[in-house]
Amino acid sequence: MKSGSDVICRAPDLGAVKSYYGAVLGMPIVLDTDSMVGFDTGQLTLYYELGEAGPPVFEFFVDDVRSAKSRLIAAGCEIVEENPSVPRVYLRDRFGLIFNITER
Repeated sequence: MKSGSDVICRAPDLGAVKSYYGAVLGMPIVLDTDSMVGFDTGQLTLYYELGEAGPPVFEFFVDDVRSAKSRLIAAGCEIVEENPSVPRVYLRDRFGLIFNITER
């Protein structure tokens, strides 16, 4: 498993997110859709999805989401959210970290 350079957060108002990170902090916008906005921070890309605010989610790449999910659940992780059409799975490890696994 290798980490990506993406961190995903959620917010109910993407306009406010764009105003703050784009205008106040001066981060260049690299993605701007109705449901997501992304910013180049220099070392990573910070994404905000439209939704209820929650903790940041780190992204890890795996060769096979299904087998990695099974291995991680057996090791004590819990599914937070799953979207097989992407495919991706948000998991919470036994230490509280929420992360996304997605295929390369």
